[in-house]
Amino acid sequence: MQALVKYATGPGNVEVREMPEPQPGPGQVRIRVEAAGICGSDLHIYHGDIKFPVRPPVIMGHEFAGRIDALGPGVEGLEPGTPVVSETSAYVCGKCEPCRSGRYNLCPERLILGYVYNGCFAPYICVDAFRVHPLPPGVSTLAAALCEPLAVVTHAVLEQGHVRATEVAVVTGPGAIGLLTAQVIAAAGATPVLCGTGVDEPRLALATELGIRHVLNVEREDAAAAIAGLTGGRGADVVFECAGAGTAARLGLSVVKRGGRYVQVGLFGRPIEIDLELLAYKEIQATGAISSHRGSWEKMLALLGSGRVRTEPLISHRFPLGEWKEAFRIFEAREGIKLVFLPE
Repeated sequence: MQALVKYATGPGNVEVREMPEPQPGPGQVRIRVEAAGICGSDLHIYHGDIKFPVRPPVIMGHEFAGRIDALGPGVEGLEPGTPVVSETSAYVCGKCEPCRSGRYNLCPERLILGYVYNGCFAPYICVDAFRVHPLPPGVSTLAAALCEPLAVVTHAVLEQGHVRATEVAVVTGPGAIGLLTAQVIAAAGATPVLCGTGVDEPRLALATELGIRHVLNVEREDAAAAIAGLTGGRGADVVFECAGAGTAARLGLSVVKRGGRYVQVGLFGRPIEIDLELLAYKEIQATGAISSHRGSWEKMLALLGSGRVRTEPLISHRFPLGEWKEAFRIFEAREGIKLVFLPE
């Protein structure tokens, strides 16, 4: 089969290669991949600057949906042909405190599909059956290709940010993660305010189409004044920084209310300068969010199945694996929103 492979460490060293079709081992299922999303971390793997362990040669990709193709020995409760998605944690130790408490996304030994274990930029992938989730009725595998980032967002909004109905939540960065974050906030009964810049106008327009009433171009509008006006001068109850940009982080800390909450979702890729004294002066509760766990996936699938969050409108481009260079170029140039491979 043809697969997109990171074949050596360092910048580049990625190509489409002929790889053997995987066979499911005990407790595994083989999934025929129907759609696979491109993540920012895939670009970091391509450039050789990702902070998580990567062990080439490895098939890249970790966001995907498809149908069960074959069952390994001992698998029960799943049937060939079932449309499914899979969590990305291919290995966790099961012994550390985070693992024992169910927060295996924080396991220091966690290894990830597409980083160490072969991923989904291929027609087939084998995964452990207990990480597999059947899709809710009516959810297409194309829409479900965004389940992994939606699970990350659900973890950030509901489990780390503890968003409550009636609250005002500011989201910085209207990329795929920001657009999903705004939708999950709205589904929780809160009011999202999505902030972007001039180059984000198409994304802000899409947010409006998705039902996000408050969108701000911070280069044309005074974001602090707009948020103050919306909250009676208090400021945002909670901020989700999804851009991974220092300016966005500084904006978030400036508009969150006294006693409010700040959640870092985006990754900067380098050190940034922010005024941490604001945490003290305003008694801000600051936290972060990384990856997801089973509870996040169960909540995410309920949101997706109910229609309260829509993912398919975010898909701006579709590519065969052979056009991966153009797909990566468009992703880095921010010319699309969410890009997916159709491996077959």
